[in-house]
Amino acid sequence: MNPKKQHYQKLAATMIKNLERRNMEGYYCETSAEAVSLAMSMIPKDASVSFGGSMTFEEGGMYEALKASNLRLIDRNLAKTPEEKKQSFRDSIASDYFFMSSNAITIDGELINIDGNGNRVACLVQGPEHVILLVGMNKVVSDVDSGITRVRNMATPPNVTRLGLNTPCRETGRCADCTCPDCICSQIVITRYSRHNGRIKVILIGEELGY
Repeated sequence: MNPKKQHYQKLAATMIKNLERRNMEGYYCETSAEAVSLAMSMIPKDASVSFGGSMTFEEGGMYEALKASNLRLIDRNLAKTPEEKKQSFRDSIASDYFFMSSNAITIDGELINIDGNGNRVACLVQGPEHVILLVGMNKVVSDVDSGITRVRNMATPPNVTRLGLNTPCRETGRCADCTCPDCICSQIVITRYSRHNGRIKVILIGEELGY
């Protein structure tokens, strides 16, 4: 095993203990394929499944695995109108399992997420019975402040470019703390503890995934 993989493995072991202290379940998979297999094994056959916007979810193969399954997938990507998309957001809140990534995660086990519409963080906070997060080890940070800085300056600029939005960070590559109409940094949510046993599961992946 190369030194970087060894580091990821040891760091993940530390983080899993810290997640458990925060009443969240932590797992480590060396590859995306292993993470997808693990996640699929957690979901009962009759479950409804939804997801929030996530490049990790798509890049890692989770989306394709769910589409190929017989699970009841609430697929926001199939929405043809703004109203259909809003309805998919509402349906997601009542789903059995919700998939997302985390914009950043601290070594101490805190989840940091910044959202535009708020539907993704809303489902993390309340609604779906279970939340499964797929998180590449490239998103690990030392503390919450570092995590917020990372999201605003490393994740948000490429995201607004991908979405075709008009924000200052798209032009400069760095956060301007804007309040423009296309801002996707509307909600900042720090998840430091889960009061619901077994609800939040974090699968750390020994790859660089997402932004």
